[in-house]
Amino acid sequence: MNLLLNTLVISTLMINLLYLEEKTALFDEFTAKHTCNINFNDKFALSSYSDEWFHVYKTHNNVYSIVEPYQYQESISHLIIGENKALLFDTGIGLIPIRPIIKKITNLPIIVLHSHTHFDHVGGNWEFSDVRAIETSYTKANMNGFENKRIGQDFTDDSFCKDPPKNIDLNNIYTKEWKASSYIKNKDIIDLGNRKIEILHVPGHTPDALALLDKQQGLLFTGDTYYNAELWLYVPETNLDNYQNSIDRLVQIESKVDYIFGAHRTVRVD
Repeated sequence: MNLLLNTLVISTLMINLLYLEEKTALFDEFTAKHTCNINFNDKFALSSYSDEWFHVYKTHNNVYSIVEPYQYQESISHLIIGENKALLFDTGIGLIPIRPIIKKITNLPIIVLHSHTHFDHVGGNWEFSDVRAIETSYTKANMNGFENKRIGQDFTDDSFCKDPPKNIDLNNIYTKEWKASSYIKNKDIIDLGNRKIEILHVPGHTPDALALLDKQQGLLFTGDTYYNAELWLYVPETNLDNYQNSIDRLVQIESKVDYIFGAHRTVRVD
């Protein structure tokens, strides 16, 4: 698997290209109409757990990937199921509650971790009681939620490729505050019951970026540190030196990884 090695090249290109612009530029303002293209994940059958907003795919043994394809972020949350507990890695943009989808898939207790605390990954955190986070000042600030003035540009009519869900006031959209039930750190192990998940702190995209490693199954969940689309590394909280160091660490374990699960567009990269 050469994807992580290729990411090293990509990150170098980002250094040369993105920082030619002023850091204060609002790159994340959506200025073009989002086009519905849900074919990225056609290799997997659409699960019956899907609904009008969430597309659910079974992407590995007891792994379900939950996509929000109709908003331009195309955010993906991953549900990893053990014998005793399940781990939800990211909770989406928060426009529609994600918990009802999770309850259809499993009745096990849910542990929530997030790949980082940008709004499009923690929008549903408030729905869960067991939310674990890495302890950084950046994380704690984002627990207060994101006001409309910070994320409103991501919810214009053009950011959707079909009519937005009914009864959603896009002019006043915001994400709800949430709390961490406990704090985790690099190399911690979460035992789901006959399935152990290792936490990897991979700062760079944000100070609190995480990846998850399922050694037994050969699975690596990378959040926004790596996904199979354009990588965004321009926001003020991004540190490119830290990002490069984190990629270097992930490259060291890539021989143990069969599949990568990112947080946007494509549910799994072989």
